[in-house]
Amino acid sequence: MWWPEVVRRAVKTGADRELVGIYPRRADLPRSVFRQAIERANSRLWFGGYTSYFVWLEVPGAVTTLAAKASAGADLRFLLGDPESPVTAERDRVEATPLTLATRIAMTRAEIAKADAAIPVRRSDRHVAMSVWVFDDEAIVATQIGAGLGQDSVTLHLRRGQAGGAFDRYVEHFESLWSEGKPVGPQG
Repeated sequence: MWWPEVVRRAVKTGADRELVGIYPRRADLPRSVFRQAIERANSRLWFGGYTSYFVWLEVPGAVTTLAAKASAGADLRFLLGDPESPVTAERDRVEATPLTLATRIAMTRAEIAKADAAIPVRRSDRHVAMSVWVFDDEAIVATQIGAGLGQDSVTLHLRRGQAGGAFDRYVEHFESLWSEGKPVGPQG
């Protein structure tokens, strides 16, 4: 029948129903997607990018918005790369850019420090090739390819649509990295 086929094509019913969009590069993700995901989120804002440096460049007023969300009780977390790790040094060698990962991590830490709210930060080197940002039931996942910078990563925009789906798997991944990450104090 023609009608059920039209419905099947128009309404996602399979494993891909959580996929909102896929972009060849994170730089191709419209800036509004990240900004709106942050604005819509009320309970969970998890930043699992190795540097998450671009947040401060692309999201106007990010520090103020995040501080307000944290003060209102949102679970706000930053999992950053370990600037002292050999993994970080090797990735810097591969990327071969003057703006090192350690510098970008330090810039993100400096922005977080401007917030008038406590924002927990942990560090790890296990997510050097894949970033996961979670905003309530939305996620943005970027996977690095080759020597490209984070902005060159293939990027998925997901929205939770089922238990145990891709969204939940990425949340589990973030939680695993977070639980193993090293807490960063005000000076560390």
